[in-house]
Amino acid sequence: MCRYGIASLLGVALCARVMARQADSRQGEPPAQDFQSAVTHYNSGQYPEAVRELELLVQHYPASFEVHELLALTYSAEREDHLANLNFEEAVRLKPGSAVARANLGINLARLGQKDRAEAEFKKAIQIEPNSYETNHDLGEFYANGGKVSAAIPYLKKAQMIAPSSVNGYDLALAYEQTNDLSLAWQQIHELLAQQDTAELHNLLGEVEERAHNFVPAAKEFQRAAEMEPSEANIFDWGSELLIHRTLEPAAEVFSRGLGRYPDSPRLAVGLGLALFQRGSYDEAVKAFLRATDLTPADSRAYYFLSRAYDSSPNQAEAVIEHFRRFAELQPDNARALFYYAMAIWKGKETQISDADLEQIGGLLARALGHDPSLTEAHLQLGNLYSRERKYAEAVPEYERAIKIDPNLADAHYRLGQAYTHLGDKDRAQREFQIHQQLYQRNLAEDDKRQEEILQFVYSVKGTPATP
Repeated sequence: MCRYGIASLLGVALCARVMARQADSRQGEPPAQDFQSAVTHYNSGQYPEAVRELELLVQHYPASFEVHELLALTYSAEREDHLANLNFEEAVRLKPGSAVARANLGINLARLGQKDRAEAEFKKAIQIEPNSYETNHDLGEFYANGGKVSAAIPYLKKAQMIAPSSVNGYDLALAYEQTNDLSLAWQQIHELLAQQDTAELHNLLGEVEERAHNFVPAAKEFQRAAEMEPSEANIFDWGSELLIHRTLEPAAEVFSRGLGRYPDSPRLAVGLGLALFQRGSYDEAVKAFLRATDLTPADSRAYYFLSRAYDSSPNQAEAVIEHFRRFAELQPDNARALFYYAMAIWKGKETQISDADLEQIGGLLARALGHDPSLTEAHLQLGNLYSRERKYAEAVPEYERAIKIDPNLADAHYRLGQAYTHLGDKDRAQREFQIHQQLYQRNLAEDDKRQEEILQFVYSVKGTPATP
């Protein structure tokens, strides 16, 4: 998760310098009263008023560094980054030795996606003021936000040595954690906790302990963060830490209480569903996943887990079929959406399925394969459909396609063996049954696969790489 915040306080230091300027004392500068009015409007968040005043001032005083810089800051606050850049560049031209001006230009260039130019400006700011907290912090933040975390550390470290602060210290600890230097991250966080005990720091310490494979301390830190600041994110982090280590009853309780506080949170609903599914409460898991799909009808992750839970609990077939129908209608070109819909109908109507249902299922599977011919499960199930209709000659190619895509698909080998048996090819059938038996023994580690899927969901939601 990228939690660095380089641009959030753009130009605060500069603004203080601008306010302190005695404008009348220099030729070519606007009267102090006129400029101070613009500063007041800027500082109070009245950006349109500040823009109007500064645009007039810049016409009469085009050589004023302060006017260009404050106008650029005001445009930036209004998210007019291209207009801001013109004035930041002019300010740098007027005062090339200003480290603050170059840093502000660098921040704005980064916003515009011009990373090479931004880096050049930050480095020039460092050359001008190598021992400045702001310039070192800004360059460190720039590298961290750009994914160059290792490059960020020396600058964040120097900024912390120059002027220890919780903001920079947190970012330094986060950088250590993301580069897997866990002992330094742990030390940095504890130094910060000695100064200020915050939920944010406990949450980050939980991440560090998790990366170090210290589950119990990690869970305690996530719990502490959620109790200090029961935000949706902190509750999810606590619950997911319990979930990925299979502490299922407490995980379900955390997610359930979290949903009571944040009823519109899809990830808490999925988390609850996963905890219930893992502990074997399949009916309740289906309900939780249905809720998650209602909250985010286009998010495929919730539907995937719903399909898994539904395999174990078809009792809510009508609701599940309707939800998968909606998903298929929302994403008619999504092969998995079509596949899920087909399988929901088949599972839900298995005991009283009609020829029309079978035709609809076959059509959905064919459409899914038309969008994604590599969808192994669709080939397997289409083969199963043909086998149900005793069309074994048509089933065989579908099973073979599934096996070609995934040779380790044990069920496909077994089903292919059955089809060969019905076609009278006993030798081929026996070979497929043998392969199936070998693969079956290997595939007994289904729990490990399921746990890996949970890990992938948790880390995709948190936006962090999986723990090594």
